[in-house]
Parts: sequence; C-alpha cells; structure tokens
Amino acid sequence: MSDKPFQYEPSIRTQKSNDTIERSQDIGEGGETHQDVGDGARLTTAQGIAVSDNQNALKAGARGPTLLEDFHFREKMFHFDHERIPERVVHARGYGARGYFETTEAIPELTSAHLLQEKGRKVPAFVRFSTVAGNKGSMDLARDVRGFAVKLYTDEGNWDIVGNNIPVFFIQDAMKFPDLVHSVKEAPDRAFPQAQSAHDNFWDFISLMPEAMHMIMWTMSDRAIPRSFRFMEGFGVHTFRFVNADGEAKFVKFHWKPKQGLQSVVWDEAVKINGADPDFHRRDLWAAIQSGDYPEWELGVQVFDDDFADSFPFDILDATKLIPEEDVPVRIIGRLVLDSVVDNFFAETEQVAFCTQNIVPGIDFTNDPLLQGRNFSYLDTQIKRLGGPNFTHIPVNAPKCPFAHFQQDGHMAMHNPSGRANYEPNSWKDGGPRADTNAGFRSYAEEVSGEKRRVRADLFADHYSQARQFYRSQTEVEQTHIADALVFELSKCEVLEIRERVVAHLPNIDDGLAKAVADGLGLEEVPQAHEPRREIVADLKMSKALSILKNGPNSFKGRKLGILATDGIDGGLLQSLMDAVKDVGGMAEIVAPTIGGITTARGKKYAADEKVDGGPSVLYDAVAVLASEEGVQKLKTMHPAKDFVTDAFSHAKFIAVSGEAVALFQAAGVTEFDDGVIEISEADDCTAFVERCGKLRYWDRTP
Repeated sequence: MSDKPFQYEPSIRTQKSNDTIERSQDIGEGGETHQDVGDGARLTTAQGIAVSDNQNALKAGARGPTLLEDFHFREKMFHFDHERIPERVVHARGYGARGYFETTEAIPELTSAHLLQEKGRKVPAFVRFSTVAGNKGSMDLARDVRGFAVKLYTDEGNWDIVGNNIPVFFIQDAMKFPDLVHSVKEAPDRAFPQAQSAHDNFWDFISLMPEAMHMIMWTMSDRAIPRSFRFMEGFGVHTFRFVNADGEAKFVKFHWKPKQGLQSVVWDEAVKINGADPDFHRRDLWAAIQSGDYPEWELGVQVFDDDFADSFPFDILDATKLIPEEDVPVRIIGRLVLDSVVDNFFAETEQVAFCTQNIVPGIDFTNDPLLQGRNFSYLDTQIKRLGGPNFTHIPVNAPKCPFAHFQQDGHMAMHNPSGRANYEPNSWKDGGPRADTNAGFRSYAEEVSGEKRRVRADLFADHYSQARQFYRSQTEVEQTHIADALVFELSKCEVLEIRERVVAHLPNIDDGLAKAVADGLGLEEVPQAHEPRREIVADLKMSKALSILKNGPNSFKGRKLGILATDGIDGGLLQSLMDAVKDVGGMAEIVAPTIGGITTARGKKYAADEKVDGGPSVLYDAVAVLASEEGVQKLKTMHPAKDFVTDAFSHAKFIAVSGEAVALFQAAGVTEFDDGVIEISEADDCTAFVERCGKLRYWDRTP
C-alpha cells in the first residue's frame, strides 16, 4: 500500500460571496484586538498562535497514529465538545432500548474477546438510535445520517460499537469534524434552518471538500430517510483490529444487518410524516417492542489481512471509503435483539454515554485519523455533558462485570476506594487492585515510524471513485431519488456560486446525474468538472449490497397496513384482511371518519386506531380502503380522505379496495388503476394482497 504523503488542502479556492459584509476590527476589554472570523485574518489558536494547517491532525507518518502533542487539534476539538449544554452537540435527538447480544458463531481464531469465544454466549445490550444535526425537539424524518450506537455489557467490560446507518463518513480527519457540524447546524446569526442540510453553509462546506462526495451520495439517497430504526443497517464505519490469544491481528469492519430487511420512505412522505407524527420513529420502535415484535439484527464482520489491505485500491484507514461485500463477504457471528423499552427516558436514553474508546481485550484500534480523533472527543464530550468524570457510575453506563480502580472523588462520585490505599504501587496488605499481565488489555504491537507532519496518505486523495460505484449500484428509481434530493437541497441555497461548485463535482461521479441536477436547478449547462486529485477508477464493479431496493425483504412482517373503513362494510372481509396481515407478522390499524370507530353491516363494532385526518396514509406501508355505498359518499366530502388515497397512490404503495371504495379514488382524481391496486371481495383476495405487499412498493407507478 502506498505511503506517499500529500499536503491536504481544500481543492477549490473561491472569492468572497457577494453577500459578505466587510467589518472593522472590534476592540475588546483590555485593549486586545479580536478579528471577525470572516474578514480574512490569519487563523490562530485561542492563545493567538498562528495555525499553519487546519486540515490535518499531526501524525507519526502519513498513515501513522495521531499524536497527543497536537495542541491545535486538541484545543479545537475540546472547544467544540464543550460549546453546548446540556444536550448533545450532535445526535441530540435519540431513542434507546434494551436487549441482548448472542454469539451465533465462535471465532477464537480471530479474536480473544471473551464474548466471541463460544457459541450461545449472551450479554445485555443497550442501543441508541439518533439523528445527527437536529436538536432534541426536532423531527424524526429529517434527511440525515442516523446514529446506531450499541453498548455491550460483556464479562470483560463495556464494548461500545458507536456507528451510523451509513458505512462511510463526510471527512477523513477528525480535525474537520467541528467544521462539518458547524456547517450543517443552524446558522449562528439566525438560528435556522433546524435539522436540515438544505442551506448555503452546509453546501458551501461540501463544495470545498471533495472527500465528502461519497457520503453525499449516501445522504442524498433513501438511506437518509429510513422507514424505521428497525429497517436500517448499522455500521462501525471505521476499520478496527481483531487480535487473537497469540497476538495475531487482522483488520475488521462491523455490520448490523436487520432481520426484517431494508426499507425507506420517499421524500414527500417524510415531509408529511413530520407534520402528522414528528415522533414517528420513536413511536414505531416503542410499539414494536411493546407488542412483542422484537427488532433483531445480525452482527456481521468483514475480516481481511495486510495483504488485502495492501492490494485494495483505496486506503482501509480512510473513513470515506468502504470495502464492497463482493470483495470481502460479511460473515455473520452474532445477533442483537431489542426486547425491552427503558424504564425512564432521562435515566437511560438521555444519560447513556457511548465512547469509541470502549473496547475489550481482543479488539483494537487502527490509525484511522477520524477514529483516533473520536477516541479523544467522545470521552471529553461525556465529561462535559454529564457533569464530570464519574459518568460511568450512572447505572446505564456502569459495567455489569466486576471493576476496581483507584479513581476517586469528583462530581457525583458513587464509588470511592475503600481502606487506606488510593494509589499504586503500595505495600499494604489490602492494597487494592493490581494490573493483570495475563488477562489485561494489550494493544497490538504495530510498528510505527515516520516524520511528524500534517499530511494524509496518498490513497486518501481519491474522492470520486467509490461515490461513482455507489451511484451506479442503485436502481433507476433510487438514482432518480438521489438526483431529486440534490435538486431540492441545492434549490435552498441562495448563492448561485455554491450550487455551481457542488454540481461541478457530479460529472466525476456520473454525467447523467450531473445533467439531471443541472437541469433541475435551471443551470444553462453543467459546470466544468473539478479536477480530481487522483485518477478516477471508473470501472469499479457494481455492488448489490449498496442498494436498498435490491435487498428487499419480500415480506410484510413487522410492517403496518392502514385500513380506511366506514360504517356498513362487510365485516367478514375486514376481519379476513386483518387476519391475513397478522398471519405474516404484520400490523393493521383501522382509520375511520371518527375516532369512535365503525359498525359493520351486521352490527359488529370495530374501534378506530386513528381518525382519518390524524392517520394519513404516509404513516403506513400499504393501505386498504373498505367503504359502503353510504360511507363512500361521506368520505368523498372529506379532504383528508381524498388525500389518504392520492398520497398512497403517488407514493407507489400497494392498495386494496372494495368495490364501493373505487368512487373515492375517482373523486380524488385517481381514475385509472394499475397492477399495484388490488380489488378485494373475499378472504383469498386478502391473502393475495398481503403477499403482494411483501414487495413494499409498486415502483412501476413512479415516473
């Protein structure tokens, strides 16, 4: 693997935007001079020391570890971690649940981790899902990365796999993390927009950071608007190491594969769901666990050695890259089951503290510069948020195995050393714990050498090849959604130059994508492409694993049918439909003109789960409309009822209708049905319809 370094800087230099305001220097108290951030002043530390490189952390060699002496990085990250209280700076809106992890395949040849030595071993687990950009009060269906953080309470201590639902990230070096988050958060002068990336600051930053283009393809895809926490993948993002009992190491990447398959919503649904139920993901997870439909993921690993790493065309330490599953298959070694909701949201979900540094013997870090920075940042953040160094005493954060140390005092100390000894070494008879040279954690003995320089390895400079691979691996429907998302987001940018700079990256990914976005933005032509730092590998193999639609579940299990029903319908048909959904492990809710429910033609009453204006079709994976002749006349006068069917139709959902309900569609302007609309009149029709719903959407209906 090439170790040739390069000096990383943003590739595109720009003049100030037209709306930049020139400001004079402000003289603060004591006569010190403070220059505004935007006036072109020399960048310094808070101590006034001029900064020579604000793009790269200091490393021992181009691929070496980040050095603790890098005061600029530490100060920058330290201040970023502490700039908001009391909610998390990122991942503020989260939802957690408890469960367990079970090893399904022992791998002692790869790792000495106790948990993975024997099939069937179980440990408690806590999982927190989250959005990244919004605050605690924002909505669930923002277009955003989703955090997927897992805390495993093992017999050797807590092991935190702190990842996302996307396997790559925007940046390569943790030095840029504060800048990334500042750019996507609300603008500091106006405090909006909230929980959105569709604004000038974010896209200005992205346009100047080509390394982000792979992640942009993911965040503009349907991966960023998942249907549910239960139907999304999780990834450890970084490359870690497995180390076995003999000290032999291999590289490993972690994957969480949902047993119920992948599923997302479309953008118009996301917008409407946020209005109808901003807690949609929270409610979904709560309801699934409470009903006994426990979400489950398989833990898979991609394991590879130095020979593969050296031959791989990209650097395995680069967090903006992935390893295609076709190159290194994912090996399933365990399962994660969430079977319990929290007793108190604040005590557990709000106070849980994940740290990437929390690993157990048999797991080790690599020199991934983003991971190295996270190891510092996460611990520092938790100390700030939770009031001091004793956040590990909070029950949700405390290990469930025995622990002993000499750490003492501080805010909220619940455990202090007993007896006289609070130091080590000591000569007292009851002198407290001692290091265990046999079972204690040992870092992998990796040879490290190199000049101290702010650089990145040469292979980090390819920013477009895997972005191209991701886009080409999508179905036509998914590619259209990516183009539409880019057009929507960039349409919110007020500065034309920013739009053009972003679009100028797209020809390096796909000419068709570039043209579609340029046309959607009304640009006269596609801007000239930015010059890549490295030659683009244009012929990377397409990867089926990168597409949601190519990995459909072919089952309605765990999903929800919304049944818009009126008085006077055939109760037997309604019951048959509900039974058919239940038989495949799905859920059904009755949506009615009033919350009082409906009465069938034979006088049987059914309670309503939702009133029609509070239960729009966007909340359901598929819908059915069962109406009597009198009932459909009432529905035709209700705007929410007409929206129910037009939205379901435009969102490509499978739809079941009874004969009388056809009139509602006609009144709403849906005059022609396709093969995704199924008329039902008897029990067998209901079974066939639910089977069709296993495909999730009737995509042939979309343009």
